[in-house]
Amino acid sequence: MSNIGSGQATFNSSAEPALDSQRRYLENRTILRRAATACFIGTFVEWFDYASYGYLAVIIATVFFPKTDATSGLLAAYAVFAISFIVRPIGGIIWGHFGDRVGRRNTLSLSILIMSGSTFVIAFLPTYAQVGLWAPVLLLLIRLVQGFSASGEYAGASAFLAEFAPPEKRGLFTSVMPASEAAGLLAGSVFVAVLYALLTPEQLHSWGWRIPFLLAAPFGLIGRYIRLKLEDSPKFKELEGSHHVARAPIKELLAVHRGRLLIAFGATCLNAVGFYLVLSYMPTYVSTELGFSETNSFIASIISLLSYVGFVFMMGALSDRFGRKKVLIAASILFALLTVPLFKLLGSSGFVGIVLVQVALGALLAMNDGTLPCFLSELFPTKVRFSGFALSFNAANALFGGTAPFVATWLIHMTGNKLAPAWYLVGAAGVALIAMLMSRDASKEPLADE
Repeated sequence: MSNIGSGQATFNSSAEPALDSQRRYLENRTILRRAATACFIGTFVEWFDYASYGYLAVIIATVFFPKTDATSGLLAAYAVFAISFIVRPIGGIIWGHFGDRVGRRNTLSLSILIMSGSTFVIAFLPTYAQVGLWAPVLLLLIRLVQGFSASGEYAGASAFLAEFAPPEKRGLFTSVMPASEAAGLLAGSVFVAVLYALLTPEQLHSWGWRIPFLLAAPFGLIGRYIRLKLEDSPKFKELEGSHHVARAPIKELLAVHRGRLLIAFGATCLNAVGFYLVLSYMPTYVSTELGFSETNSFIASIISLLSYVGFVFMMGALSDRFGRKKVLIAASILFALLTVPLFKLLGSSGFVGIVLVQVALGALLAMNDGTLPCFLSELFPTKVRFSGFALSFNAANALFGGTAPFVATWLIHMTGNKLAPAWYLVGAAGVALIAMLMSRDASKEPLADE
């Protein structure tokens, strides 16, 4: 009898650790899934707005800049788009400071709430016909607020996920971020395509362009969700618990990690130019420069975005297997070799050819974008991870990302060469390649704390 009791006790003592381990595994998986979902939706909101603005640029140009010719109006609309990126490095410093000082969760929550609120306000802006020059001024001010809030969102969410994810799946989980960007662009392109299909040109110019921005208000609740439902990342909680949180993250970043900051900036250049040219500017390029209908250009963009999302997750997983550095170097080389030939095919292809070229460009971009957020998160230690990521990423996007549609349109106008955007992209790939050759691969190492 005692043996049976002893055996039962032994069984219970050996089973309890297994049950505790399984319980912790399930809890961690639930938290990770919740964190990934929250970050996905937050970034989705941001890029739904940017897609709506980009795909409605021609209409916004006539609503806010009606006293200009078509090219000048489009350039003005893209200039407002680009100027909103000027505040991004400043926002990166401010958001990075609070993200590294008080935590990822609350900082991320606030940035999303500001982003959704400012997007909602665009829907109620008066037009040039109503208030004259005040219309573009108000639009610019709102875009500046959006740029400031967006500068904390991508970096914060990427660092948040990298610190939550198991080491062997960091690339896969952080690839949620570019996938959510593409999903926002996809939803925006589909929504605008539906508007073009259902509304007359007069209705679009009168009130239809406002509809996408109205949708930002319900999505703003995601900021509240993050605050209430998620804990801060384990890495930051460890740092906070050991009282090693940096007092002045940006000062420490610039004093100790300048080399890493330069590498991060260079590596992000390809993402900055590529993302905005391949995924945001392309519908306008296909319709304005190549003469295809707006409907066909939107359909091609939708197909390429769908494929891009799948490629992003694939590349994130590949980077877990082969390392971030190898994948990013491969992306830079392929962009340098293939961009110009692919753009040439765009100009000589029918609709099916344009779709295939955009899918190919999207696959190349996914190789870079699906890997970059994890690379940047691994590049900086926990004490300055948010600040390092936010400053480098936003500085590159301010200089080369938000300006990409404007520069592409201007280059074509000045040179008369429709391949000018392709050469611009090749230059960005060269900068990224140099940065990656100077870097080291930390894919297989734990996230550094110091």
